[in-house]
Amino acid sequence: MRVALAQTSPHLGELEKNLEIHLRLIERSRRKKADLVIFPELSLTGYTLMDLVPEVALNPGRHPLFKKLREASGGIDIVLGFVEEREKGLFYNSAAYLSRGKTLHLHRKVFLPTHGMFEEAKFFAQGRNFNAFDTRFGRAGLMICRDFLSYGAGYLLFAGGADIIIVISAAPGRGFSGRGGFATARMWELMGEAISFFSTAFLLYVNRVGFEDGKAFAGGSFVFNPAGRVLARASNAGEELLLADLDLEEIREARKKWTFKRDDRPEIILQALERIVHDIKD
Repeated sequence: MRVALAQTSPHLGELEKNLEIHLRLIERSRRKKADLVIFPELSLTGYTLMDLVPEVALNPGRHPLFKKLREASGGIDIVLGFVEEREKGLFYNSAAYLSRGKTLHLHRKVFLPTHGMFEEAKFFAQGRNFNAFDTRFGRAGLMICRDFLSYGAGYLLFAGGADIIIVISAAPGRGFSGRGGFATARMWELMGEAISFFSTAFLLYVNRVGFEDGKAFAGGSFVFNPAGRVLARASNAGEELLLADLDLEEIREARKKWTFKRDDRPEIILQALERIVHDIKD
């Protein structure tokens, strides 16, 4: 399986321009024989939308722009980020998985950062679920940016049987590391290493680049294999189409060696969480 990680810099609030970028990179990925191309968080709209949120929101089942993207998924699966209007006036930061002309799965961002430079909960409703779903490559799961930093979310996808965990992000970069990139990039890579290893799953993380409203986005997209090893990593600055070949047999080999999946007991976790939630309410 070949994946293409489309590390892009969207145009803020310009759906048509961003659609052109998507279609061009989808075709380029298809020519490079990729089976799946992944775009960053809010790739159709840009990130710092604020009052623009209602202007760029769309219903993926009816909007003509999404129809073009579904048509483009006839020869290659696509993951992208957009503002979803699920009901009139109710907006979500969402991700879609498109395959063979259909919307296979939608994920609505659950953890909305609203502190410091972040203001998402002022403009978006909160998603409620983390669900693994079937693709032609195996079971997959989606997370959006801050979702990834909740290890509970990663566990839910693991418990749901995900073989491939896809994270789309619009993470700003802060500080500088000795390796020449942003210091905050290490946090994302640590989560990628840990979740891929303990889930014995492929981990695909796609971050955006560019500048918006004084924010510099950190790039650094990466792929980890089910043994927690980096397969590919993009630059920390420029736009890039990063290709990686995944040997899906590695999932089986990792699960033979490390029996985390075999030994998992989600019912015990559920019972413990129910007690914790009950105690908090009391």
